[in-house]
Amino acid sequence: MTSGRGPSRAVQGFRAGQWAAGAVPPSVGRGLAEAVAVGLSRLARTPGWKQRRALLARHLGRVLGPGAPPPASWSMNRLVDRAVASYARYWAESLRLASVGAAELTAGLVYEHFDRLARGVDAGRGTILVLPHLGGWEWAGAELAATGHTVSVVVERLEPADLFDWFTSFREGLGMRVIPAGPGATAACVAALRENHILCLLSDRLVGGVAGVEVEFFGERTALPAGPATLALRTGAVLIPAAVPFAERTGEHVGVVHDVIDTSRRGSLRHDVGRVTQQMAVAFEELIRSAPTQWHLLQPNWPSDRG
Repeated sequence: MTSGRGPSRAVQGFRAGQWAAGAVPPSVGRGLAEAVAVGLSRLARTPGWKQRRALLARHLGRVLGPGAPPPASWSMNRLVDRAVASYARYWAESLRLASVGAAELTAGLVYEHFDRLARGVDAGRGTILVLPHLGGWEWAGAELAATGHTVSVVVERLEPADLFDWFTSFREGLGMRVIPAGPGATAACVAALRENHILCLLSDRLVGGVAGVEVEFFGERTALPAGPATLALRTGAVLIPAAVPFAERTGEHVGVVHDVIDTSRRGSLRHDVGRVTQQMAVAFEELIRSAPTQWHLLQPNWPSDRG
C-alpha cells in the first residue's frame, strides 16, 4: 500500500526501470531484460513463476494445436522461454518510449494494410482498434499519436493507486488519452468516437467487472469483452482487429491491420454483439498464430485453466 510518505515501491521500481531503459543502448537493455526474465522464470522456486510458465505452456498448446509439444517437454520449455523473453522485451521497449523521438518511432514500425485504418479514420465515425496482448502494442500507440492521430486507450485500474496514476501520466506523456476502465468508461469511449479518435482496446481477455460474451476461441469456449462490439454497433464506429508483433530478424515492429469486421445490424443487439465478438475472436486467432510466443497472456483465460 501507498504510505503517504512518497511513491510506493512499485512506482519506484518502474521509475528505475524507465531510467535504466533510457540510459543504455536499446539492444543492450532488451537483451539484458530478456536474459534476466528467462533466468528468473527458470530458476525461481516461487509458485507465481511456476504458475506463469505453466499457463504460458497451456496457452501455447492451444495456439499450436495438435502439433504442440507436450507441456513439460524440452521443446515446450524452449517455447515458453521465448514467450518470457518476448514479454521482457515488451517492458524494456515500453519503458524506453518516453525517450524515443517521433522519427525513431516511425522508423521502428512497418505497417501491413495501413490503408484499412486510414479508411476508418477518413469515415469520420471513430475507429475501434481491438488488439490481443501480442508483441509491442505500446510502440504503435505512441507512433500513431506522434504522427498526428488522436489516440484514446482504455486501461484497467491498478493497485496501488499511485501505480495507476504513474502509468496514466506515462501514457499521456506519449500523447495518448487515457480512459480508466470502470464507471464512466463507456460514456468516455462514446465521446472519443464521436470526436473521431482511434480507440485502442486490448480485448483478448476479460478484466474484472467487464461484461463478457461467450465465444469459441482456440478450440474452447470462453468469454471475451462485449464492449468493442457493443460500442461499434451503437455508434457506427469502424471495428478493426490489429496486432503489433516484433519482427524477429530486423527488430522492427509490424503493425498488422486486419480486415474490418462487419458490424451491420442483422438482429437483436444481443445477437449482433455475440456474432461480432466471435468474428473478433477468429481474427485474434489468426493474428496470434502468426507469432504465438509473443502472446503475453499470463492469466487464466479459459474455464479449464482455473484450478
